[in-house]
Amino acid sequence: MRFSTRTIAAGVFLILILGMSAILIQRPGKACHEDRIRVLITDGHSNHDWKRTTALVAGILRRTGLFTVDISTAPSREDDPSWKSWCPRFRNYDVVIQNYNDMGGGALWPEPARKALEQFVAGGGGLFILHSANNAFPQWEEYNRMIGMGWRPRTYGYALKLAVDQSVIRIPPGEGANTSHGKRTDRLLHRIGDDPVHQGMPREWMTPLIEVYTHVRGPAENVEILCWAEEPTTREHWPIEWTIRYGKGRVYNSTFGHVWKNNEDPVDLRCAGFQTVLIRALQWLADRPVTWPLPSDFPTAEHTSLRTLQDDPGPTP
Repeated sequence: MRFSTRTIAAGVFLILILGMSAILIQRPGKACHEDRIRVLITDGHSNHDWKRTTALVAGILRRTGLFTVDISTAPSREDDPSWKSWCPRFRNYDVVIQNYNDMGGGALWPEPARKALEQFVAGGGGLFILHSANNAFPQWEEYNRMIGMGWRPRTYGYALKLAVDQSVIRIPPGEGANTSHGKRTDRLLHRIGDDPVHQGMPREWMTPLIEVYTHVRGPAENVEILCWAEEPTTREHWPIEWTIRYGKGRVYNSTFGHVWKNNEDPVDLRCAGFQTVLIRALQWLADRPVTWPLPSDFPTAEHTSLRTLQDDPGPTP
């Protein structure tokens, strides 16, 4: 059978069209995967239940389909043979969730890991400080600058408190008290301003059994307070969430996320409000548009809203 030049050209053109169609059909799935925010959770030691915290947070994030989540567990002792060489490749991620706390005998991270995190954030990376991680590393000065404020003695750094008109009262080192908290209770949160993480949320909403840190302290440089709660005993107003600008990077810090050892019902992580803030904060930290919608079960000023926690489904393909 003989084919004309025109017929052959038409056949070649058809093959090219089909090939391009196949590429275009595959591209959305690939693009969707590449568009996910790359998250690394660091853990390895804490006076809280760090293993369960990591698993529950990873599960919350993976179910959204918006994130890839990896975990790097730091050696908790300097005599561990792998301690000196532990240094995650932070640059391969958009956001690091810090869930390591050396309080209670954990090792300070080795210097290469400390420098790598500093460079990652200063260069534009995002850092999410998860609950007791703001208790960590008081001797690491750049960490203090990154987190803005943490669990520190009265001799170190400034404490920030809110006046009745929501203006910030700056308490110098040596004045006031050590960082502490009273009984964990349901608290009404008061949102300040219209930051991207909280845009569209109610001005006030209830969160369950949260710790209201008093005199949380640090360099308090480039800090923006996002919300506050009333301490139930003194009736004073103290920050619950705040963000920090460190170099080109963004840091989110809060007292959310308490999971105590042998805590059968970690309501902090069950809170629909916390889960919404977690997802939105990670989008903001990654310098992405904050698109996660306000859910129908978001808490109100009168009631908390608790979700059922499920096992981590594992990495999303």
